[in-house]
Amino acid sequence: MSKNISIIGCGFGALTAARCLRKSNAGAKITLIAPRPELIYLPSLIWLPSRKRKPEDLVVPLEGFFKEQRIDFVAGEATGIGEGGRSVHTTAGTIGNDGLVIACGGRFIKKLPGIEHAILPCEGIAPVERLREKVAALQSGTIALGFAGNPNEPIAMRGGPIFEFLLGLDTQLRQEGRRDNIKLVFFNPMPKPGNRLGERAVERLMAEMRRRGIETHLGHKITGFEADKVKTEVGEIAADIIVFMPGLTGNAWFDNTSLPRSPGGLIAADAGCRVNGMERVYVVGDAGSFPGPDWMPKQAHMADLQAATAVDNLLAELAGRPADKTFKSELMCIVDSLDAGMLVRRTESSAWALPRMKLMHNAKDFFESLYLKRYR
Repeated sequence: MSKNISIIGCGFGALTAARCLRKSNAGAKITLIAPRPELIYLPSLIWLPSRKRKPEDLVVPLEGFFKEQRIDFVAGEATGIGEGGRSVHTTAGTIGNDGLVIACGGRFIKKLPGIEHAILPCEGIAPVERLREKVAALQSGTIALGFAGNPNEPIAMRGGPIFEFLLGLDTQLRQEGRRDNIKLVFFNPMPKPGNRLGERAVERLMAEMRRRGIETHLGHKITGFEADKVKTEVGEIAADIIVFMPGLTGNAWFDNTSLPRSPGGLIAADAGCRVNGMERVYVVGDAGSFPGPDWMPKQAHMADLQAATAVDNLLAELAGRPADKTFKSELMCIVDSLDAGMLVRRTESSAWALPRMKLMHNAKDFFESLYLKRYR
């Protein structure tokens, strides 16, 4: 008898789960629930300000992929779950399942006063287009970029893209002959931001900022924003443009469920991605809180690894076998600066970072086309 499996989300973890399910269980009925049948390739948002990418380059329609993989798409937003996870309440109605994978991502914490004055780039294409327009119009002044975390969930942050926007803007402004008139400032409440990348990577990033003349304000709590300034506990940073990445927490609809939550508001799961205390309910990616090292990243690569593990365990659970697979904690990224890139890799046994080189910029470009080929 074929099983009915629901997936909430349409990002990296959700689509990897769908592919793994179809590959491992040809007869399964797969239902994917998301507002739109498209993937936005978030890692390349960093290339929108320089026009290396256009918005349409990063939006991948998924109708063809869904048809090929025999996936039923439901256009709607999740609003809750019932029956211990056996039903998903959505704006398009209630959908039953034999197994559930929650891969809907997280939500940025927007509690700081005046945060509406900051551009939050990982919210999607629209804010980065706004950044591109504001940078293009700026003749002189200051661009301040920073990120923060979730105080109740230290791993619930995504700082890597801010480093890339920062270094990419520096390169872009130099190429345009405008850098002498525009100051770049990096701010962060931690004395050593980016520590999850590993000590060597942080050293290289800080050295690169010094080499490029990027001002840093580190180790002071951010207290809010105004239209022309970043406010910290020890003073203010004047800024014409503010780019900020807040910490992550769980989606608002989680509050309407009995899903177990971590101190930071994410869905609490075990090392096999199974939601604590629930049968045949799994979570992957930014929506989940998992046991592991304190540097475990919130990134697409980690979501992909978790999705494959979740599928293996869900299928085992449905078949009455031990669901004992665990995912590997691995940070893998290329910190791009528009003209070069630094490859960073960290596992539980090692951490290293290669020097910046043009080859890594080209590799990031190539990986995008390779990754998206499976969905186009």
